[in-house]
Amino acid sequence: MSRYAIGLDYGTNSCRSLLVDLDTGEELGSVVFPYPSGEMGILTDAADPNIARQNPQDYLDGMVTIITGAISEAKANRSGFDANEVIGIGIDTTGSTIIPVNEEGTPLALTPEFSDNINAKVWLWKDHTAHAEAGSITEKASEIRPQYLAKCGGTYSSEWWWSKIWRCLNIDKAVFDAAFSWVEHCDWLPAVLTGNEKPSDVKRSICSAGHKAMFCDEWGGLPDKEFLSALDPDLAALRDRLFDEAHPSDVKAGELTAEWAEKLGLQAGIAVAVGAFDAHMGAVGSGVKEGTLVKILGTSTCDITVSPGDKDLADIPGVCGIVDGSVLPGAYGIEAGQSAVGDIFLWYVNNLVPDSYGETQDQKFINMESELSALSPGETGLMALDWNNGNRTILTDVRLSGMILGQTLHTKAHEIYRALIEATAFGALTIINRMEEYGVAIKEVVNTGGLAVKNATLMQIYADILGRPLKVAASDQTCALGAAIFGATASGEFSIEDVQEKCCRMREVEYTPIEENQKIYAELYEVYLQLHDGFGTSDWNGSMSNVMKELINIRERQRKG
Repeated sequence: MSRYAIGLDYGTNSCRSLLVDLDTGEELGSVVFPYPSGEMGILTDAADPNIARQNPQDYLDGMVTIITGAISEAKANRSGFDANEVIGIGIDTTGSTIIPVNEEGTPLALTPEFSDNINAKVWLWKDHTAHAEAGSITEKASEIRPQYLAKCGGTYSSEWWWSKIWRCLNIDKAVFDAAFSWVEHCDWLPAVLTGNEKPSDVKRSICSAGHKAMFCDEWGGLPDKEFLSALDPDLAALRDRLFDEAHPSDVKAGELTAEWAEKLGLQAGIAVAVGAFDAHMGAVGSGVKEGTLVKILGTSTCDITVSPGDKDLADIPGVCGIVDGSVLPGAYGIEAGQSAVGDIFLWYVNNLVPDSYGETQDQKFINMESELSALSPGETGLMALDWNNGNRTILTDVRLSGMILGQTLHTKAHEIYRALIEATAFGALTIINRMEEYGVAIKEVVNTGGLAVKNATLMQIYADILGRPLKVAASDQTCALGAAIFGATASGEFSIEDVQEKCCRMREVEYTPIEENQKIYAELYEVYLQLHDGFGTSDWNGSMSNVMKELINIRERQRKG
């Protein structure tokens, strides 16, 4: 008898499934469901570009489509496939993506009273409306609870749990008062499938709680009422209606209900794992281990590594959190990332690249890559800052913005594209350097996501700038694969190590740093750091008068060969 698991990956614009044979690692079925609401699944407001919300009904409709679709594909791909041999389901989502719910656990957006209220919808991770609240949380915590900030990099983000809830309280008290509790997306879906939707019954993820809600056993779980009262007494009152425990994803959230089993074509009673964030499960699906950084390259990036739980680990300023068990049980999960990478490239090609490079988006990317691949490092004379959607790590400042420096009347579109790629790689190196500065060695980088597969030139530039070998995970769905791995382990029939050994593979291609390119990029990185600190920090003192001339000097030297 075969054994299978299903992983569900809920992304920013769509959700997808992956049905995996746990004994062979074969991927038998995968279906994508684009969210129908809003613009590419995101509800926005022209009056405020920081608003990004979603419709929870899209998540439920997508659930049925992607699971039944994966089962149909598996039946087509393997004679004799039996859906009754699926033993577990795992779920990952974006985060912090939070949902206001009533006492029964129903999202307010699914009730008649609030169906048209954007503040009652799901607050997507990329909603940055709470930047003022995040600043106040950082200020108050640094004053009276510095230990809270130490575990989340020193600065609380507008993308996270408390900032968004407080923002809702400040702008729409009717929604805040109607919300009996709040639930992370990654906790809500397992609760729905297992019939444990009441807030008191939901098994919360240590991944979401630890990285986004300042949950830590050292201070008794969530921030204490005295601290929350110093922000707003209503937040302190809410604390009693939240949670006191959080779990890693090898724990079972519950068992699939008969109602959902019938909708999905699965057997009732199979294990549903505690949820987690997409990048963390993607790291597990990419074989994360000590010394390996998993970089999920997509619209944004998330960088995940682990450190053994029995090894001393210092707090690391600027990262998105250090949480025991958030990636692998028994290990500290360390999260960092960049707020925009693929999004920067899409913005550029959709708004600024001329039609001479092609009529479609894909043609423009292909033709620009062909042109820029012939350039050597530094030959463009350009430098960019990768902050078009703010800086997530290490400056943790959503109000920073992007910049391109060094243009002349001869600058071409593909040269700017190369500079943008290099800027995102310099940002990635800054993250790695911060980790290593605090004792977390990064020996290799495993990449996953569309960019890692589609753009070989980008990957070589990254290898040259990062100075480490870059591997690419074999699966196109590493987040869903990680979720499936946890679905299997929650069943009790497998260990994480067993499933990873069978399912986590690398592609044959590996990108090795080119020594002469590394030397030039080391020079350029010093210029990047000067701009990074000069525009991104308040305590920087110095002059920028050298920057343009240094870029010109490197450009002239490289063009002469």
